[in-house]
Amino acid sequence: MEGMSYQRFPKVKIRELKDDYAKFELRDTDASVANALRRVMIAEVPTVAIDLVEIEVNSSVLNDEFIAHRLGLIPLTSENAMSMRFSRDCDACDGDGQCEYCSVEFHLNAKCRTDQTLDVTSKDLISADHRVTPVDFGDPAAYDSGDQQRGIIIVKLRRGQELRLRAIARKGIGKDHAKWSPAATVTFMYEPEIHINDEMMENLTLEEKKAWVESSPTKVFDIDPNTGQVVVVDREAYTYDDEVLKKAEAMGKPGLVEIYAKEDSFIFTVESTGAIKASQLVLNAIEVLKQKLDAVRLSEDTVEADDQFGELGAHMRGG
Repeated sequence: MEGMSYQRFPKVKIRELKDDYAKFELRDTDASVANALRRVMIAEVPTVAIDLVEIEVNSSVLNDEFIAHRLGLIPLTSENAMSMRFSRDCDACDGDGQCEYCSVEFHLNAKCRTDQTLDVTSKDLISADHRVTPVDFGDPAAYDSGDQQRGIIIVKLRRGQELRLRAIARKGIGKDHAKWSPAATVTFMYEPEIHINDEMMENLTLEEKKAWVESSPTKVFDIDPNTGQVVVVDREAYTYDDEVLKKAEAMGKPGLVEIYAKEDSFIFTVESTGAIKASQLVLNAIEVLKQKLDAVRLSEDTVEADDQFGELGAHMRGG
């Protein structure tokens, strides 16, 4: 019946999981929930990033603002960001950075004393909290081989040049600034369902089958070398481009294949910046989404209370 809704119980199945990458299936829900989860992962999962920079000495070729901007974009380990306070909501400090609840202090002191160019990198940032440090993208195998991986370059110094600064990292979300976004990319697609009409396919010559298979820009179909049958080798490689459908019509074989999207099944791909692990990114996003839904539910209860008690309900809430 139109207008009716029913409760769903979404299911998640992990396909691939690494520290900075996750691929999973989200089933038994609709596009609104899938897109809400995607948007929360990008813009509302909190991380820690440098937000205030005090330059003491800077004789490099880069100006202060340029260096401050580069420092802000360095990803910091943020496993404890969910439990930290936003600096605007912290009542334990005045925002100067010396607060264990809402901020972390960093120091950098580098000076080039030789004729060789000195690379100042994220490795030179000294954190006051061992739980919040610049993300290390170095390959452990490279260290063993003697190849020094020095982190993210901030600036290069020549003889006599110096950079000395103090930086304050704070909790934030990507909605406020992209430097706080923990996601490099988050995408989802409808899971495709592909059905080949075997009877019509049998009437095609081998050359026609090859031409039809090659019409797909991605490797979705192939020809079995033993049976000569067209088979689906990777249905998720289909990009909804409709090229194989157009080719079938051009060959006078409409209905050769049926392709439709499962409207309650989605395939997510998540890449993390390294601030938090991809698995934690998904879990934190679900937690944030639950909090937002709880806020909506509370808001509805408040409206119902106002309807029932009028000004008395608003007065009881302090309005």
